Amino acid sequence: MRVDLLSREYPPHVYGGAGVHVDHLTRQLRRLVDLRVHCFGEPRQEANVTGLRTPAELADANAALQTMGIAPAMAAATAGADVVHSHTWYANIAGHLAKLYHGIPHVVTAHSLEPLRPWKAEQLGGGYALSSWAERTAIEAADVVIAVSGAMRQDLLRCWPGLDPHRVVVIHNGIDTDEFTPATDTSRLAPLGVRTDRPVVACVARLTRQKGLLRLLRAAPHLTPGTQLVMCVSAPDTPELAEEFTALAREVTGRGADVVLVREPLSHDALRQLLSRADAFVCPSVYEPMGIVNLEAMACGTPVVATAVGGIPEVVADGETGLLVPPVTDEEAFAKGLAVHVNGLLADPERAHRMGRAGRRRAEDRFSWTTVAQRVHAVYQSLI
Repeated sequence: MRVDLLSREYPPHVYGGAGVHVDHLTRQLRRLVDLRVHCFGEPRQEANVTGLRTPAELADANAALQTMGIAPAMAAATAGADVVHSHTWYANIAGHLAKLYHGIPHVVTAHSLEPLRPWKAEQLGGGYALSSWAERTAIEAADVVIAVSGAMRQDLLRCWPGLDPHRVVVIHNGIDTDEFTPATDTSRLAPLGVRTDRPVVACVARLTRQKGLLRLLRAAPHLTPGTQLVMCVSAPDTPELAEEFTALAREVTGRGADVVLVREPLSHDALRQLLSRADAFVCPSVYEPMGIVNLEAMACGTPVVATAVGGIPEVVADGETGLLVPPVTDEEAFAKGLAVHVNGLLADPERAHRMGRAGRRRAEDRFSWTTVAQRVHAVYQSLI
């Protein structure tokens, strides 16, 4: 069986959870099918991987229009495939075109939904209407839609009531527990400005409003004195958001908070060391279909404090592998509540260590990429 997988992100250019998902899923799927990957960017040297660049005529166009320009070439390249499988709206429209033109089944994995990310209009302008159209068109016509959590499945059916529930299946994201395992080495942390002689609270995320990073900064002054908040943020949606974040970081630091900002994506070793050394990992997301980074922290034996939104409660077992913070609209109230939960773990290291060990076990037992790939493969087989 030949499967063509379509994605904006693919190594070496991975900047978000969907890219991490594609990276690990493709490694496993190659053992099961004849897999071809079509992604955005420069030509790749890897066998059966094709990079597609934005047409020169659209070099200065809105990002959504650039995506539309890549879609026809990506769809054309899938000739001969038995199934096409697209990830995120960037590739969904190419998958839809491939389905129509080549007459092959189209599988969509839904990592997030445009109707639930209205702040994307800030980044894309009129392109947000295009991305929303592309996503809806592809999902409503797809043969199977894979939701990365039960909450995502509910969101899909709520956003598009006409979607046949029988075509929407849940297959959670996975984690490589050999790649993410507790580390004792901390040599990569000092160059980042991280001190290992004091409590460390860590957060790793893209700089987008979805991730709730501004309200984590607002929580910083309420953390136990002496706590170092390490925020690894990269790929800001807009320059304006980056400036807003920097200004707030400067403000809370001026009020005495110890905040370390890391602006570039971490190497794997540095990420594993930070997640392992942190006394708590924080995920303050406003919207999160699942959140692979929480699994990464759990696999490194670190308790997670996260917002109880989307698929997060399906990953973080409240009171067992971490603590869930109820979502509230009052940003200051949320920030204080977040700090209370984190401070509680810092004050009880034995409980935090117990949660960390439980998180490692949960990651090993329930979220294997091998299992994910087998279930995805079963979806493909059902369509042939």
